[in-house]
Amino acid sequence: MRKVRGAKAKKYAKQFLSLVNIDQVPEIVSKLETVVMLMQKEKQFRNMLTSPSFKDEERVGVIGYLCEKLGLPEETKKFLNFLSIEGVLIGLGEIVRYINALYLEAKKKVKGIVTSAVELPENIKQKIVESLKAITGRDVELQYEIDPSLIGGVRVKVGSTMYDLSIKGQLGLLRDKLIKG
Repeated sequence: MRKVRGAKAKKYAKQFLSLVNIDQVPEIVSKLETVVMLMQKEKQFRNMLTSPSFKDEERVGVIGYLCEKLGLPEETKKFLNFLSIEGVLIGLGEIVRYINALYLEAKKKVKGIVTSAVELPENIKQKIVESLKAITGRDVELQYEIDPSLIGGVRVKVGSTMYDLSIKGQLGLLRDKLIKG
């Protein structure tokens, strides 16, 4: 089994996206993430799908059964079989991350996480979405989390960029300035 990272994973992700209807991608990705989670948690399952000690036909059978139970389209089954035969199914997690990233890019969307000390009212959520859309130039899908340790304000992460407007974050900056002198 070969690890799949970076450009190789992106290549497989692009191949996958060329096979499926773009509007089905979020649902398929969700189901593939379930497969990835199972592979991470269940050693026997992972071995059945990735070990060369199992014949291709056996792995194809398991993948077929899995796809049927998860309701995955035929194209996805063929793609998983291809990855299995290529010996790179172990890298499915990385490939799925690229599939999701390429999907968001194609749809001109970004995902983000907004963390606040308390539940935010809808009008504030809408203002955050509008502000991030203006900053990124893309539609924004946000996930909201609550962390009382922030004391107040919000922390927003979009892609690799973090905007920390929390009281906890500001106190940390103040502490650092005081320590430096």
